[in-house]
Amino acid sequence: MKKNIIYLLVFVFIPFLINAQAFVDVESGLAITGYNNVKIPAEGGTAFSLAAETPSGPVFVTRLRIGYTFKQHHTLSILAAPLTVEGNGTIDNNVIFQDKTFLSGSNLTSRYRFDSYRITYRWDFIKKDDLLAGIGITAKLRSADIALMDDTGYAHREDLGVVPLINFRTEWFFYDNFGILLDGDALVTPFGRAEDINLAVMYSSNNNVKYRIGYRLLEGGSDGGGNVYTFSMFHYITAGVTLSF
Repeated sequence: MKKNIIYLLVFVFIPFLINAQAFVDVESGLAITGYNNVKIPAEGGTAFSLAAETPSGPVFVTRLRIGYTFKQHHTLSILAAPLTVEGNGTIDNNVIFQDKTFLSGSNLTSRYRFDSYRITYRWDFIKKDDLLAGIGITAKLRSADIALMDDTGYAHREDLGVVPLINFRTEWFFYDNFGILLDGDALVTPFGRAEDINLAVMYSSNNNVKYRIGYRLLEGGSDGGGNVYTFSMFHYITAGVTLSF
């Protein structure tokens, strides 16, 4: 724990040591489940839709990114993006999940947690007053937990792992202080896929403050890796602000 605190302090104070520009980005909004399919274990478990069988409404979400830009074209940042969705419904068939059987007719509650923590480096190969384009790499630490419960018991499956993603960002101020932002992290492999993509309209009141409203797509999963099948999609309606110092 002490080492983690030291690493965080070093990250925070690097801008002051190398004369970089620091920034804080806060985004909040609503996350709406598109689909959320699980089968745990991948062999022997029941294919089950959390979205259809245990539906949930929109959930409030917030994410925080801090970072700094140095030598104008290089950006390093860390992101915390937690997500927890809970649902409830009555199932009409038996569900085998994590070696526990939930019987047909049970009033089932689900909890889906997918917290994402990322470190990103990006190189901006175009950087003008009205246009920015950059590409980089992200190390993503995912902390996930899927749980089902009813009157007879509880079962859950946790997962913790690190995956690499490709990072990209484009800003285009097409009219005075108004612009369009497209950014995200994404990667597709034979073992699964992950996409976190944001499209937003921006307004910049000055060089140090940028506001935005937009749409974010979070989608991906794994097909049988670690004996787990899980794929989900979430639609975000968001508002955010970036403050530079």
